[in-house]
Amino acid sequence: MTNTTQVPAGTLARAAQVPIPVKYCLYARKSTESEERQVLSIDSQIKEMLQLAEREGLQIVAMKRESHSAKETGQRPIFNEIVEEIKGGKYNGILTWAPDRISRNAGDLGKIVDLMDAGGLQEIRTYSQSFRNNPNEKFLLMILGSQAKLENDNRGINVKRGLRTRVEMGLWPTTPPTGYLTQKNMEKKCQVIIDPERSPIVRKMFEKMAYEHWSGRKIHHWLKFELNFKTVGNKNLALSNIFRTLQNPFYYGVFEYPKASGNWYTGKHEPLITKELFELVQTQLKRDNITRQSHEFAFTKLIVCGKCGSCVSAEEKYKPRKDGTTIRYVYYGCGRSKDHHCKGNKYLREEDLVEQLLGVLDQIDLNVLGVQIKFKDELKRHNKFQRTVLGLSNPSAEHEDIDLKTYAKYILKEGTMEEKRELMGCFKTKLKITEGVVTIG
Repeated sequence: MTNTTQVPAGTLARAAQVPIPVKYCLYARKSTESEERQVLSIDSQIKEMLQLAEREGLQIVAMKRESHSAKETGQRPIFNEIVEEIKGGKYNGILTWAPDRISRNAGDLGKIVDLMDAGGLQEIRTYSQSFRNNPNEKFLLMILGSQAKLENDNRGINVKRGLRTRVEMGLWPTTPPTGYLTQKNMEKKCQVIIDPERSPIVRKMFEKMAYEHWSGRKIHHWLKFELNFKTVGNKNLALSNIFRTLQNPFYYGVFEYPKASGNWYTGKHEPLITKELFELVQTQLKRDNITRQSHEFAFTKLIVCGKCGSCVSAEEKYKPRKDGTTIRYVYYGCGRSKDHHCKGNKYLREEDLVEQLLGVLDQIDLNVLGVQIKFKDELKRHNKFQRTVLGLSNPSAEHEDIDLKTYAKYILKEGTMEEKRELMGCFKTKLKITEGVVTIG
């Protein structure tokens, strides 16, 4: 007689449906958006969620922190890491403070729902809710995620509308330029006031450019080495910022917002200068730019000072002759862009510089291909001259065996300024001038 045990109906079916244990990743994210400053800090979120896990017996196998905004899809490296680890089976649950910690955009929300659909993500647990892999709870999760996205979109519209209203009132909406300070009185928010410490110096910058014809570099030296002028952030005013300051119409009372939009507004702030002074400065800036372009030299910016590393600059001198003519000399020396007090400023005449270059040319590493192309172009031009001007039917051969160093020496001695600069661009070896002597380094 065989003893058999009767199994209640449905027990086997229920055994086959035993739920998979949920292993959680605790994900804490601090938004970078200013409007969410009241949200719990990352440490506070972690503390609260660990207490929840202890009360409910949740198994946490990983903990992730992140400070990126969730407004844009795929921009959070830690979130992307969580998605990949869920796909790899490291854990199948997420424990977080609220649904909007996971996503505030449709793309990342879609990734989470896809993970649930695929069975890789079993549950999302928040402080007050849980979302499991069933239609109703996934639908609620999508509604809450979409609501967070709606809030973001509306917030962006409201911010733009607020900025537009402010500029129409003549209020500058961002950090004011050097010479002005932000009004700290909340009743006068977005109004700027004159900086009593820096505004007189900014005004003098315009005056020195307009009336004394100072260059931007001279103003830079004056600010840095004579006045030790610092911005509100305790930094020296860079040369590029000096030019931006001198070209900013904000200082005479008007501004464009957004930049390059063509929308101009009259500001409520007190102007530092007159429009006439501003226009004089713009005229001087244009004149300086034309002068800089017309005074190009063969070897500037191609050789550096051996002591401070500044690019070598050049200046020209004219000496009258007894016969009434004038002879021009070009001198090269340290431009002092990196160290204004550099002592390696012994000037070298261009003829002497060329002679020294000829002497070290055999030690210089050339970009052979670049020189070959230049030589072949020169040869083609020469052959065309022989055919069209001299009428020769059999111009020079290709001269494939030409020694490129010999050709380079020819250019240094006989070439135009443009040809010399092109040739110097083919030098792989770095050249320096130290105490008037060309060195390789």
